[in-house]
Amino acid sequence: MAWLSIFHKLAWVYAVLNIVLALFSLNILILLILAIFHRRPPQIPTSTDLTEYPSVLVQLPVYNERFVVERLINAAVALDYPRDRLTIQVLDDSTDQTSLIAETMVNVHRERGINIQYLHRDNRTGFKAGALAEGLRHASGDLVAIFDADFIPPSDFLKRLVPEFLRDPRVGIVQARWEHLNRDQNAITHIIALGLDLHFAIDQIARSRSGMLMNSNGSGCILRRQCIEEAGGWQSDTLVEDTDLSYRAQLQGWKIVYRPDVTAPGELPATILAFKQQQFRWAKGILQTLIKLDWKIITSRRPPLHKLGGLVHLSMYLASPLMLLSFLLSLPVIFLHGNLPINLAFLSVVAFIPPIAIFYSQVSLRRDWKNFVLYYPLLSLISIGLSVTLTRAAWEAFTGRQSPFVRTPKFAAANAKHADYALPLDQATYWEMFFCLYGLGTASIALHRAPQIVPFLLLYALGYGVTAFLSIQQSSNLRQALRARPIPGN
Repeated sequence: MAWLSIFHKLAWVYAVLNIVLALFSLNILILLILAIFHRRPPQIPTSTDLTEYPSVLVQLPVYNERFVVERLINAAVALDYPRDRLTIQVLDDSTDQTSLIAETMVNVHRERGINIQYLHRDNRTGFKAGALAEGLRHASGDLVAIFDADFIPPSDFLKRLVPEFLRDPRVGIVQARWEHLNRDQNAITHIIALGLDLHFAIDQIARSRSGMLMNSNGSGCILRRQCIEEAGGWQSDTLVEDTDLSYRAQLQGWKIVYRPDVTAPGELPATILAFKQQQFRWAKGILQTLIKLDWKIITSRRPPLHKLGGLVHLSMYLASPLMLLSFLLSLPVIFLHGNLPINLAFLSVVAFIPPIAIFYSQVSLRRDWKNFVLYYPLLSLISIGLSVTLTRAAWEAFTGRQSPFVRTPKFAAANAKHADYALPLDQATYWEMFFCLYGLGTASIALHRAPQIVPFLLLYALGYGVTAFLSIQQSSNLRQALRARPIPGN
């Protein structure tokens, strides 16, 4: 029958999708092995190695950050570095009370003799990349340190990282490890911390110490001004100006050094809607970078394995749409009674790779790691639920649809439910509810036709259901906060 032939073809697609997803997991295993192999750091220069002090420009890009901007400026002013070699810039694109707070703080510190500038733009042309580029036109500095609004740089940050630039003239970027100011705030911050720790304890160490292509993270980092200029400057044609510049710089021969021993504490998104918004921007931007630079990477003089590693790195968010498509194709597979053209049983072993990597990252970074690995099941479920948001991000990236740089709200923990910066329910939530019902319905059909697929379907249904539930719960909190807010004039 014609429909049976179609189902057989879809079963082939299903099998191939699962093999590709397994390869993404194997990439994590390779990075884990490299991170373990390179776990002992090379000789680390210290502040005592500073025989000269390059001039440093500290840039603080902000946009509607009234809860955290004062904290950020005070931390930047407290940086321990010769005052005659340090300039601080507050790059403010804000349209709310942030501007008044920021300008007032800058004036206070300027009166104390601090070399600090306040630059306000009436438009967001180029978003963060545009603000950084505008700041460079108004100040000098051999090195440029960048801190997003939710970060609190430690006072010795510059003295610990600047020596990296002095010992190797081809070092263009030095990245510190992100630490988390509010990781204990709630379950969402716990799981986000787990995911970021995996990146900083495994991915960054493996790539940096193996000489592979990697990215800086756009905050908690220092860049050589010459590197920025030779790489083509800050460009706003992707939503991840940091990854874009990192790759362009490396293709020009510049090196990136990762220093996990130096931390830059920052605030994590405290709600699922803020997390989805952040992940959408990162996913779309990284895939835009892949589209922009894929041919340049392929034709570069980098070793073949480095090229492959870079392309896989920039493709990592494609796992989500492939995962969602595999889930949807489970229905025709069920009507074939689970009979696939390829026996995929051997791929089940790859399911153990992510939890092993998470375990290693926590043990290597945390003394209290036992308290955090318990959140891995929730991280797995939210990762499934995020596939809706990330599939949309991939679609927009590959179809060339433009979207603005949407900031992730920061609240300084105490204001986490403030209505002004809270986010309304997103359209992805409705699709998450639909896919939850689809998974439950498909699982009921599979009970008699292909029972071996039922656990897979229930896991996906639970992932979409949990993500949708948390989104609806947060949206309800927003409505309550708006109703409780005083009416102006009363």
